[in-house]
This record gives sequence, structure tokens and C-alpha cells, in this order.
Amino acid sequence: MLGTYYYHEIVRRTIIAFGTLFNNIEIKHKTQSGDAFSSVKVPIAYGPTEKFLARLEQKPDPRQRVAITLPRLAFEMDSISYDNQRKVSTMQTFKAFATDGSKARKVFMPVPYNLGFKLYAMTQYNEDSLQIIEQILPFFQPSFNLTVDLVKSIGEKRDIPMVLENVSFQDNYDSGMDEKRVIIYTLEFTAKTYLFGPVADTSEGLIKKVTVDYATDTANRKTVSRQLRYVAEPRAVKDYNDDAVSQLAEDITPGTRKFLVTDVNSLVIDSYIAIGDELMYIKEINGNKLTVKRGEDRTTADSHINGTNIDAVNAADDALIEVGDDFGFSEYRYEFGDGRTYSPSKDTDL
Repeated sequence: MLGTYYYHEIVRRTIIAFGTLFNNIEIKHKTQSGDAFSSVKVPIAYGPTEKFLARLEQKPDPRQRVAITLPRLAFEMDSISYDNQRKVSTMQTFKAFATDGSKARKVFMPVPYNLGFKLYAMTQYNEDSLQIIEQILPFFQPSFNLTVDLVKSIGEKRDIPMVLENVSFQDNYDSGMDEKRVIIYTLEFTAKTYLFGPVADTSEGLIKKVTVDYATDTANRKTVSRQLRYVAEPRAVKDYNDDAVSQLAEDITPGTRKFLVTDVNSLVIDSYIAIGDELMYIKEINGNKLTVKRGEDRTTADSHINGTNIDAVNAADDALIEVGDDFGFSEYRYEFGDGRTYSPSKDTDL
């Protein structure tokens, strides 16, 4: 049962994402007049603080060109635990397409796990420590969301909260004169990530139509009366087939709501058209003049010149929506009173 090999590198990707949060921390030293005379980018590496402290305290090796220096950041993952507060059904699945769009994939819902991290800020001077801490703490209130590509094969990206749990510090200032002073701030974090199981190919297609029947008197399922049906289908928000059903018969500006076109035979009220990258909604057709709503579906109202092609965005384009494209929804409502039930498998009323 557990012999199916897969490796999504989720933990590895989360560790790398956590480390990259702190790879641009700087320390600046100033003169008494307030002018900066040096700027140091604080290096960061993966490993426990004891490893770096041991290197600091060891005797210099003449064969090494550069000894380890402060300030320095280090981090490590020190725990992993199941998060039952984010638990979902273990049998629930979802479908996704491979990043190249070639095959549909079936994936079980991910399992929530918390990864514990510790970040160490090691400096020789207290001022350096304070500069590092003040560049980190304001971003965590107490969490900071970081987008991580968890399963690259299906393009599954999720926002992972990095939660700051605790801050502590230690200073060996009371140590002997022969020891280097090291101030260590320890910041403890929890990354609320997800672990995915194996990704399997599936012959099942994606759901492209949803039908919901609303009924009254649901106490008795045998005599329940259906009153309303709601249907939702994906709708294209751009033109795919360059059908050029008409052309502009005049120049229009971003504020124009009514304009002339050369042909209206293929245009329908309450439908969409595309002119360039702008999507418009047809409200009225009077002769060869259209009344439209501009800049639909987050497109931008723009100027267009006489003779520009007008493309109809209709069911033909809906069928050409590609995996990963943005789309809207066409919504329909029907009133009933017959008490019948819709069968999704048979696509008919029973």
C-alpha cells in the first residue's frame, strides 16, 4: 500500500522559501555625525547555531583564506507535526491538469502539517542585533504569507503562513576575556504547509456545468416540491477564434457607450463582444448602433479606430477555454413547481 514512489519536494521547497525571506538583511554602521560609512549584507546559511559557534571558537587555521565572521544568520527546521485544526476529508479529491496541459490528474486533498523553524541572528554588537530584528519583526503580525509551488507537476501553488511564535536572546558578555562575545537572537516560526500524496492520471474530465435545484418542504423527501433551478457554466472572457463578425463604423474613446458598427446580424443583446483586448457587454441594438457596457471582466476601456474588427465572445469561445485561463460564469435561473428531480448522470429530469 505504501510502496508507490513519489516525491514532490514539498518540505525542501518550504525550507528554501523560508530561508529566502531573510536573504536581503543589511547592517549599516554610521559615524557620530550620522553618515553611513559601511554597509554589510548579512549572510545566511542552513544549520544549527552550535555549528557556527564551534567554528567561531576554534583556533585559526592558516590554510583557510577567510575565517567565519559576524554578523551572520542561520536557520534550521527542528520539528514537524500534524495540524488537526486544518483537517479536511481524507477521501475528498480534486482534479488538475499537468502544467503542460496534456493530462488530467486526480489528487487527494492534502494533509496539513506544521513545520517548526528557528532563525538565529548572531552578532558581536548589540546595535547590529537590533538592526536585524527591526528589519524582520514588523512583517509578522504574527504571520507572513509566502506563496510556495508545492506540487510543480500540476502547478499547485498555495499561500503558506509563516507564523512567528517566540523571540528570545542570549549574550555571553559575562564569559572570560579570552572568548569572543556573541549575541544570539532566536526567532521561532511555524510554517503551516500541506503534504500531498501521489498524483495519478485520470480519464475523467473536468466539471464544466453545475446544476442546483432548490426545493421547499424538505422534511419529506418523497413529497418535496422543486421551486427553483440554478445553472452555472464557464464563460470565456476573451475571444479565441477571431471570428470578426463585424467592424467599427466610427472611432470610439474610452467613454463611448454607443457607437455604429458595419453589421449586426451575428450580434445578440445580453452577449459579449471583444474589440482588441477589451471585453464589452451588449445592452441594446438599435439598427446598426450598439449600446454597451465597457471594460467588462477586468479589461480596460480603451480607444479604438474606425474599421477595427469586432469578435463575438459566445459559446464557440466557451468550448475553447484552455487550462489555466481566466474565465467567468454564465448563470441561469429557472422557476419550477413540478417536484421533479434532476439526474446529473442522465442529464434529465426524473
